[in-house]
Amino acid sequence: MWGDFYMVVIPLLAGYVLDSFFGDPRRLPHPVVAFGRLIAFAEKRWNKGKGRRWKGCAIAFLYPLGIGLACWGIAHTCLALNAWCYYAVASVFVFYSLANRSLIEESREVIRTLEEQGLEAGRKRLSWIVGRETSSLTSKEIHTAVLETMAENLSDGVVAPLFYYALGGFPAMMAYKMVNTLDSMIGYKDERFRQFGCCAARLDDVLNFIPARLTALFMSIICYRPGLFKFILHYGRQHASPNAGYPEAALAGILNCRFGGTHVYHGLAVKKPYIGDNNRNLNRHDLNQAIRINQGVTLLSVALIFLCASISKFYF
Repeated sequence: MWGDFYMVVIPLLAGYVLDSFFGDPRRLPHPVVAFGRLIAFAEKRWNKGKGRRWKGCAIAFLYPLGIGLACWGIAHTCLALNAWCYYAVASVFVFYSLANRSLIEESREVIRTLEEQGLEAGRKRLSWIVGRETSSLTSKEIHTAVLETMAENLSDGVVAPLFYYALGGFPAMMAYKMVNTLDSMIGYKDERFRQFGCCAARLDDVLNFIPARLTALFMSIICYRPGLFKFILHYGRQHASPNAGYPEAALAGILNCRFGGTHVYHGLAVKKPYIGDNNRNLNRHDLNQAIRINQGVTLLSVALIFLCASISKFYF
């Protein structure tokens, strides 16, 4: 099914174009919003009493499996009708799964708010897109948080979904999105989520292992400079996360700046190793360069899937 050239490339290209022009459609129903409600429902009822770790593990595996099977059923139902029905539905799912346009817009809005309305407004706007507490951040720390978020979410919100699309079509893509949503909602190490969310966090780490490193590689291809690969290998493995450090190290190396440090998440101070050693001020120029990198990596990822599908069609 997923080996058919047109079944792969038409939804891929349509979803990419739709995301490039429109971003997340806030006025339309979104699958990730539904995922969040399902997760909140389970967390409210089962994250208590005995066996919280096992209940959390059950959710971490059953929810993505259920979403994948449901999307597989939708795909086959559409194909039973006609190919164009499949193209339309699959294109919408790809569109919903990509988040680069929205990530860029939200990042721009944080910096615009900081510049036009001041530090307090910038802190509040940043809190919409990051998990760390923002109430005491400086202007420099806000710029740093925006760039770190752009790098990490380039992997989580673009390269990883496309990677799983290439492996298993939009059902695999949506199953990954459920895992990533689980991690973002319950994959914390505080008292509330340490047991219930541990499996979701580990599963997200496993699924992002290859995409995070591909993201760093693609970023390096887009904006290579001498010593960049060595920089990424040195700093990427020092991050507390087994994955986030690689795209962050790639961006820090390209921009010649420093990421990391101590941040507060849900009242818990988390000390992250520094990535890079040039503790310079960051500005809008750095944001604009990060935006160009994100757009380039997204296009490169789509082009590579298209190329692989073309080669597969030609030889097989």
